[in-house]
Order: sequence, then C-alpha cells, then structure tokens
Amino acid sequence: MTLIVIHLLLALAWTAVTGSFTPANFVLGFVLAGFCLWLVRAESGLMAYIVRTRRAAGLAWLFLIELIKSAWSVARIVARRNMNLAPGIVAYPLRVQSDVEIALLANLITLTPGTLSVDVSQDRSVLYIHAIDCSDPDGMCAGIADGFERRIMEVFQ
Repeated sequence: MTLIVIHLLLALAWTAVTGSFTPANFVLGFVLAGFCLWLVRAESGLMAYIVRTRRAAGLAWLFLIELIKSAWSVARIVARRNMNLAPGIVAYPLRVQSDVEIALLANLITLTPGTLSVDVSQDRSVLYIHAIDCSDPDGMCAGIADGFERRIMEVFQ
C-alpha cells in the first residue's frame, strides 16, 4: 500500500515542479513515477504493486460498468407509467474483513444508483443494503459477492 502513496506523491511532485496542475500533466507524472519505481523494482517490490494496480483498475472498470447498468435500470424504472417496485433492506453477509474493505464495498454500493448501504452490524459480519427493487434479494447478494466484493478481496488480499 505504501507504493501507491509513493507513486501518487511522485506524480504530485511532478505536477508541482512543472507548475501545471492539469489532468494530462498528472497522468504524465504518474507514468514517469511508474518508470522511476520500475528502475528500483528490486528494492521496492514493484511486481506485486503492478499486479495489485491492475486489479484495482479492474475494480474501477467493474464499478463504471455497474454504474452505467444500474443508472439505465433506474431510469427505466422511473420512466415507466406503472412502477411495480418491491423496495427493501437486505442483510448481506460480508466476506471482506478490514475496515477499509468494508468501507470501500459500502461506498461502491451506495454510489451505484438504486442501492444504498444503510449500516454494518456490530461484529462487522453483515452489511445492510436498501435496494429500490428488492424482488430478488438472493440474486442481488450473489451479484455483489461475485462482483464488487470479489474484486475488493483481490485488490487488498
């Protein structure tokens, strides 16, 4: 986890030194920082960092796809003349364990239209999720387990 911080700090240092705080310049700084980390890869454990970064990019891609799909689904629900909804709260059993992983999962669920993370149990084993259409709670739980939660576990474990 410290390599990502170093990578980001090097990219920010690049933008500060060049005096150009544009997204394109930050990306260039990020690429240059990655090259610098590659140069010292034997001392830094870069290969594990690269694998973890690829997995994090996969998680971000999954979130983007799920965001588009759920936004389209909610838009279709709202545009219907007759909204036959079954809203409800689902108790989702967590496989992720650390606070960071639970917080990330809860935030990804909340940022996806149609769902909202409500609470986490005291023992951190259950996440309560409100869904706009809870007609298939088992399918929703399976989708979260096979999607966001599996990818989060790949990134952090």
